[in-house]
Amino acid sequence: MKRILTALALLLATLGTQAQLLYKITGNGLKAPSYIVGTYHLAPVSFVDSIPGIRQAMAETQQTYGELIMEELLGADSLAIMQQAMMMPDGMTIDKLLSADEMSRLNAFMKEIMGMDMTNPMLAQQMGKLSPSALSNTLSLLNYIKKTGGFDAQNQFDNYFQKEAHAQGKGVGGLETMAFQIGVLFNGQSLERQKELLMCQVDNADFMDKMAEGVIRAFYSQNLDAIMDAMNEKLHNSCDSRPEEEEILIYKRNADWLTKMPAIMAQKPTLFAVGAGHLPGEKGVLHLLRQVGYTVEGVVQ
Repeated sequence: MKRILTALALLLATLGTQAQLLYKITGNGLKAPSYIVGTYHLAPVSFVDSIPGIRQAMAETQQTYGELIMEELLGADSLAIMQQAMMMPDGMTIDKLLSADEMSRLNAFMKEIMGMDMTNPMLAQQMGKLSPSALSNTLSLLNYIKKTGGFDAQNQFDNYFQKEAHAQGKGVGGLETMAFQIGVLFNGQSLERQKELLMCQVDNADFMDKMAEGVIRAFYSQNLDAIMDAMNEKLHNSCDSRPEEEEILIYKRNADWLTKMPAIMAQKPTLFAVGAGHLPGEKGVLHLLRQVGYTVEGVVQ
């Protein structure tokens, strides 16, 4: 289930309430502070000014790093590569992978979210060749957009920080490559496991809605622990993420970022803007930074 919300998926941790999204990073030889802010990909850009201290952090830092360089991700060539990665093998379509009963359940779920389903030839042509993982992520995204409100595809929350850095002549970088994220999101599971998780989403719509509403509410209250609480809800069956899946989706990525962040911060004071779910927890970025000697403090004004 957690694959659907990769940027927000973490186990419940025991670090106490964390009611900030912005954290200041000092010490360990840094000549000037760096900052890290937790984002929610679908939040409206207007929410930026609700984060205490964010304008000062943007002014003090000399470069901005995200999970990816968004300008590169949104380029025509990159989008074409991403679209190709989301497709099933040639000749395979979702109606060939699912049984008639499973297709009926999927169509009912799609109708609820989109107002149309795979019985629509145009939609079937557009979405019927998507891998189960890609279809699941797409439907989840559409459902979250409905529940969040204020989403503007042309002015995305994550990209805002990078666009502002560009506008001010500051550097922009990414902690990961698009090829790496494609591997994590679309190539890390068998087709059978992808199918199982898609049907878990379809058959547990009320559970997924509760999770979505909890995550959205927690983000807007700037409470990282509440995000973890919402994401830690389980069905206690095969729909729950396996430990190895969580490791690939979140924990290994966090650890990999920690191999890069010290050199980036030593080069220039940096604002890191990454999914809020990567920050808290015993394997979260905030704790990992502290473990290697940095002082990490929530910014409150």
